[in-house]
Amino acid sequence: MCRDFLGKGPFHLGKHLALSKAVRWFLVVLIYTSALPSAVFSQLDQLAGLGGLQEVDVSALSQQDDNPLGRIALALHPEDWKHAEGEHFIYHYVRSFVASRAAVEAEFNFRVVTKELEKAELAPDRKSHLYIFDRPEDWQEFQKAGTLEPWTGGIHSAGSLFLLRDPSHKFSNNTLGHEIAHLVLYRLYGPHIPCWLNEGFAEYVSRTSLASYQRARGYIMKPYSQSFAPGELIPLQPLMRMAHPPTQLVDTFYNESERLVRFLISSDKARFLTLLESFAHNDSFDNAFPRVYAGVFANRTEFEGKFREYASSVYSSTTQD
Repeated sequence: MCRDFLGKGPFHLGKHLALSKAVRWFLVVLIYTSALPSAVFSQLDQLAGLGGLQEVDVSALSQQDDNPLGRIALALHPEDWKHAEGEHFIYHYVRSFVASRAAVEAEFNFRVVTKELEKAELAPDRKSHLYIFDRPEDWQEFQKAGTLEPWTGGIHSAGSLFLLRDPSHKFSNNTLGHEIAHLVLYRLYGPHIPCWLNEGFAEYVSRTSLASYQRARGYIMKPYSQSFAPGELIPLQPLMRMAHPPTQLVDTFYNESERLVRFLISSDKARFLTLLESFAHNDSFDNAFPRVYAGVFANRTEFEGKFREYASSVYSSTTQD
């Protein structure tokens, strides 16, 4: 919302985080499934991994978090929180087996997002804090203390991530990847990305990342993009002016924004990245559009007409998505 091969000695426990059964099977699938593309092995090979996460005292972390929501989180049941560091994230968690799986997913999602944006790396000396709640009642307490919307399952706030990860659910959704996308956009382009683009890109890339992650675990999954019947769309002018998802049309806002971002990327990926750069300089879509998309769309009327046509078509993904 506006506001997812593993180091050395992956099975060495000691002070390292314990490997959950699900993660062990994930490793077995990666090692023994020859049908997986080599790119998947190469990417997962570079993850910081579970063996690299060691529980440390909060005072020993390489970077402290000055985010007010972070202080609120750690003040709730402070005796339960543990802390560890990975390659790109500093983890705050309660139960090790939950953090283990989340750490793998976080590093995987981080790489998918940065690759999609064609940014090989962010500043290596800066890590983002990820707070993992694994009890729904604790998350609800945090929502109230932080005055968050009750429907949120994860948020990005000023460079820090807060996530509910209920271990009773067998499969994770795209929430972690969605919030990591917000984080990366914030770090690369600042706070001026409009809500429709922020949410649309986060949905687009996190759905792609989740499908890739589940395929790497041996499941059949493709990214999802909703099509719209005529009359179901929020008109683009009001959609682009919205600072927050509308309460009565939350699902429509997220799905339409994802579809719009997918349309812009499929029309011309390089121009989409240029559009993001323009927002980093606090430009508006109205000002940037005729400059960035000159030669692609004759005018806004043609752009909106082609998007309506695209939005109504049935999306068909491939396993390369």
